[in-house]
Amino acid sequence: MTDHAHDLARVQEATERLLSAAAALDNAALAEPSRLPGWTRGHVLAHIARNADALVNVLEGRPMYVSPEARDADIERDAPRPLEAHLTDLRDSAARFDAAGSAPGDWNRTVELRNGVTDVAARLPFRRWAELGLHLVDLGAGYELEDLPVEFTERETEFLARRFLGRADVPPTSLSDGTRTWRTGLEAPEPEVAVTGTPADLLGWLAGRRDGAALEVKGGGLPALPPL
Repeated sequence: MTDHAHDLARVQEATERLLSAAAALDNAALAEPSRLPGWTRGHVLAHIARNADALVNVLEGRPMYVSPEARDADIERDAPRPLEAHLTDLRDSAARFDAAGSAPGDWNRTVELRNGVTDVAARLPFRRWAELGLHLVDLGAGYELEDLPVEFTERETEFLARRFLGRADVPPTSLSDGTRTWRTGLEAPEPEVAVTGTPADLLGWLAGRRDGAALEVKGGGLPALPPL
């Protein structure tokens, strides 16, 4: 069972790591490209802040975003701000998310995210943790996938493997980091492809952050994954 209170505490820790990394930058660095195509570091920070508010909307029963266009416009609007404005926004939006997540509520209820995706409310804190963890790496400010907490890497790998499970455009695939195993892709009695690698390399491939070149693949080529 998902422990939302545990995950809210992990969100607070991840927020502090992000704030420390961002505070070490300067205005010039914010205008430089991040590791996400087409986005500067300022875009990444703006997205993280707006995502916190979007998840507050979900927790409080409102649409996550007014529209895809409004989401993109808000990020473009906020990206060029100076560092101090970003830091203040990140702190304030994180506090709003923490307050909404700490309020009494039915954590077993179904909530709707973007593009018609639904989930259980109790998993929203982990989704926020995922945003903070992966985008900290995307910032290109000294953190790598190898630096993320072991618990996060294991859970996000499992989450993403399940996300692609049953997809007809992904062959039946087994994943292993040498300790744990997962299944993804089209469901079948036996996997066609076996993919093995370090926890960071497996997560990077599933999350679209690495090309999978460091993975060992047996039974065929490395499957092409749909975009997240």
